[in-house]
Amino acid sequence: RFICIYPAYLNNKKTIAEGRRIPIDKAVENPTSTEIQDVCAAVGFNVLLEKNKMYPREWNRDVQYRGRVRIQLKQDDGNPCLPQFPTRKSVMLYAAETIPKLKTRTQKMGGGDQNLQQGEGGKKGKGKKKK
Repeated sequence: RFICIYPAYLNNKKTIAEGRRIPIDKAVENPTSTEIQDVCAAVGFNVLLEKNKMYPREWNRDVQYRGRVRIQLKQDDGNPCLPQFPTRKSVMLYAAETIPKLKTRTQKMGGGDQNLQQGEGGKKGKGKKKK
């Protein structure tokens, strides 16, 4: 009993018509299939990543939007593998709230702020030199 989760299901840049399946306030900005895989594997799911698959409604063919994660939600007898995640929606909501806490996300944000501050300082300096 495997379920499929595409990054579009958790993307806050998408509308419901474009494939988002969770509320926009809980969704994540441009999640990747590897991030979904990391989060689900860490909690103890049996996870399979399919890199070459694409969400059918996805018009953008970039590598960033490719991939699909298959997660074993239930065992052969129909019982959930992990009792805290009985439904596919519970898995998607958990992934969406955990992805922003990943190290790759937090490091990128910190580095971006520093670069912006340096860039602003450089612009101000250039402006003064021209005068």
